[in-house]
Amino acid sequence: MRITGALTLIAVGGMLAGAPARADIFNYVPPFKGNDTGGIIAYELAQRVDARQLAVDHCASYGKVVKFLAVDPQYGGYVSFSCRWVPYGANERPLRTLY
Repeated sequence: MRITGALTLIAVGGMLAGAPARADIFNYVPPFKGNDTGGIIAYELAQRVDARQLAVDHCASYGKVVKFLAVDPQYGGYVSFSCRWVPYGANERPLRTLY
């Protein structure tokens, strides 16, 4: 009885050890992600489209203006930005461009 249990445990352990690790299934990050305080744009997306206009449109949807913070120009890097309230002295809200 003990031998059968031990062999079953070894067989299950061997099957689990041979299975590929799929940690990337649950850790998907979209190329553009943000909320009312700011966001990030994948560097690969920033090379293909106008990242500045994406950020301006995103922040304008919350009635704020954009301030770019950092660029990490490598594979897997990102462009980060923050959304700030309209500065003092501005009479109008930011315009959201629609295409």
